[in-house]
Amino acid sequence: MNSPGRELNLRNKEKDAEQIARKKVRIIEEGFRLFAEKGINNVTIPQIAAASGVSRAAFFLYFPSKLDLVIAIGARKWGEYISANYDRLSPEKLERMSGAQHLRWYMDSFLDLYRNHRDILCFNYEFNSFLRSELTSPEQKYAYMQMVDELSRLFHNVYEKGMRDGTLRNDISEEAMFSSSFHIMLAAVTRYAVGLVYIPEQGSDPESELEMLKELLLSRYTVE
Repeated sequence: MNSPGRELNLRNKEKDAEQIARKKVRIIEEGFRLFAEKGINNVTIPQIAAASGVSRAAFFLYFPSKLDLVIAIGARKWGEYISANYDRLSPEKLERMSGAQHLRWYMDSFLDLYRNHRDILCFNYEFNSFLRSELTSPEQKYAYMQMVDELSRLFHNVYEKGMRDGTLRNDISEEAMFSSSFHIMLAAVTRYAVGLVYIPEQGSDPESELEMLKELLLSRYTVE
């Protein structure tokens, strides 16, 4: 039997852990907002700490460096989007999809990012270059690489379904199909989101152009 003092100590530890978790999420959310608005290199740790309601010294209790925060944001925000995106699909609808239909839904997700989640794309614009400019260890990148592995696993399900039902081309490897579709679509929606593509005042519709790119890729990968 636990003594009252021990039970109180356990409750206090649980309360402290919950408070730490809430503060950490707060820092991640405020860091993400600032990075998406101003760019990663233009935001300082004191600015993030102030926006999060913690001191500069307290910030380092949650994240050893700005790099650790950037990686944590990337892992969390992409993980949240992937989970929410798949939650829109019922298991029954997913089961009824052919491989080609599932691939179309997957490609449509990039257009959804452009329409509804441009903050993720603005953050992502600088994310990879920032990582390349910093020395990172496997331990630092672990959570983010888990998210990348999850993306690869989900695409594997699409590819395997397409191979079984014959709706995806079997002369294109899974690695080539995943890499090209992911990088081409992500690069395209990101460039439109951050304004790197010239859009005339008349005669151009970004969503139509992105839709056309999606259809071109689908025509290459599917046999429907």
